[in-house]
Amino acid sequence: MSRSKARIWAVVPAAGIGRRFSADTPKQFHQLNGQPVAQHTLNRLLSLSAIEALFIPCDTISSGWSGVPAVQDSRVRLIAGGEQRVHSVLNGLMAIQELASDDDWVLVHDMARPCVTTENITALLSALADHPVGGILAAPINDTLKIVSSDKYIHTTVNRDEFRVAQTPQMFRYKLLKDTICAMLRDKVTPTDEASAIEYAGLKALVVEGRQDNIKITRREDLAVAAAIMKNQEIEGCV
Repeated sequence: MSRSKARIWAVVPAAGIGRRFSADTPKQFHQLNGQPVAQHTLNRLLSLSAIEALFIPCDTISSGWSGVPAVQDSRVRLIAGGEQRVHSVLNGLMAIQELASDDDWVLVHDMARPCVTTENITALLSALADHPVGGILAAPINDTLKIVSSDKYIHTTVNRDEFRVAQTPQMFRYKLLKDTICAMLRDKVTPTDEASAIEYAGLKALVVEGRQDNIKITRREDLAVAAAIMKNQEIEGCV
């Protein structure tokens, strides 16, 4: 298959227990503007017809999925999650193995980022269409950044123009991503995201500017922030 005809597969890790969220129920099943977080996230991804299928590494027997109608979509497949996020992503990559060509795309998106806009994802897909490696959404930093010493004193102020906050989706060529993640794990190094595996291999990932409101729900108070963001996005018409 030529690169111009590469298909897009999505991996949406959702196996984390969310220690910082401090709740018995996984954060993806908490209500956000009347629907579970997972429903919002999956709806936005499913609205993109370019995505062939969505693989969700998770606790497949959790009763929480019964409240997420989107998992009944023919393109959605629940698969076993891993011990850490990277292992869940790798499980997703292995599940695609019999379906994907080496140059196909794998789009990895955190289930806990329900505020990502389809416009932003489409911008990522467009920017990477003919790229040999892949890239990520990342947001600029508006605050002043300080390097602080161990004794809590400011060491220096850095140029914030050189820094970005990494987001998801992150999208890379299938074989390249699988091979680089496996190489890191063999070296007993844990990638913090997909781009860090690409960096570990000495390759360059493209950065596509993401919206500031593509937040990750990490703590309980983030639900209220996400609810306000989504209502504002509805007003803007940019969901």
